Amino acid sequence: MAADSMMLHNPKRALLARARRLRRKAVLRGFIRHQKGAAAVEFALVAAPFIALLFAIIETALIFFAGQALETAVADSSRLIMTGQAQTQNFDQAKFKQAVCSKVYGLFDCSGGMYVDVRTYSSFGNANPPSPINPDGTLNNSFVYQPGGPGDIVVARLLYEWPVYVSLMGMDLSNLGNNKRLIVATAAFRNEPYK
Repeated sequence: MAADSMMLHNPKRALLARARRLRRKAVLRGFIRHQKGAAAVEFALVAAPFIALLFAIIETALIFFAGQALETAVADSSRLIMTGQAQTQNFDQAKFKQAVCSKVYGLFDCSGGMYVDVRTYSSFGNANPPSPINPDGTLNNSFVYQPGGPGDIVVARLLYEWPVYVSLMGMDLSNLGNNKRLIVATAAFRNEPYK
């Protein structure tokens, strides 16, 4: 009531108060209508998930590419065993691994994460190599090198621990406990009758 009576006595002050209220409303309307920074705000909201998805796609593609390169390497290297060259030259696991690494030298770190497993079986039906991953998610490093003789059935496996850097929304590409993905390439064949 006192404010109303003051406005009646001082019309100039009442006009100023009304002008301030109108100015505040105009400023608020201006903020609501102002669209200059909208694109920047929308990009900031979308950029982080987009970039994370982009890196996840790139990493998945790299893992598939590495798997294909390892498949090619096991196909080429197992030919040394199938034709008897590895046996006649007295290859052991280290020499065979060196022959493998000479074919994949740009993509893989052979000294650190590459493993070779070569086993001989009596028939293709019995060819069942053990799982390379333990139930606790660690690598089962019980790999052997048995290239066999003429006519033997051999399963050659190359295994590589590929580091995984991006995991997106709970979809982790690693299958080992140490944030790495075990890539396995396998070739099953019968040795030729070499002499």
